[in-house]
Amino acid sequence: MTKKPDVKLVAADVQASWFARVRTAHQMETTEDYVELIADLIDAQQEARLSDLAARLGVSHPTANKVVARLKEEGFIDSQPYRSIFLTEKGQKLAEKCKKRHQIVLDFLIELGVNSETAEFDAEGIEHHLSEETLAIMKAFRK
Repeated sequence: MTKKPDVKLVAADVQASWFARVRTAHQMETTEDYVELIADLIDAQQEARLSDLAARLGVSHPTANKVVARLKEEGFIDSQPYRSIFLTEKGQKLAEKCKKRHQIVLDFLIELGVNSETAEFDAEGIEHHLSEETLAIMKAFRK
């Protein structure tokens, strides 16, 4: 029998804190994706509609409607039935933060040599899970 290498685990409380941070990031991901997309739609076509959100996020209309209702309840957006969706000041601040974070990650990946299409795809997932420390290092890395 071959001897397996000794596996060293970090302390349970440390590892638990890492997983808790990831779960928190996952919870915020949907909010950030919607708010960022709403801002992009408003910039591009002066309005954000529920049907546009559903189509661009690849979700059903009822799913998008449920998230929009939650975002309204949490103070990120303002909307009226059968009208466009608008960001509140809170939503605008989050959208700006998300766009900056996305751009830093995207630029970093491209600087590493990742092609732009792959970098866009990867940045979309990575951006939600970075610490401020890692983000600052990525930003400083750019030439």
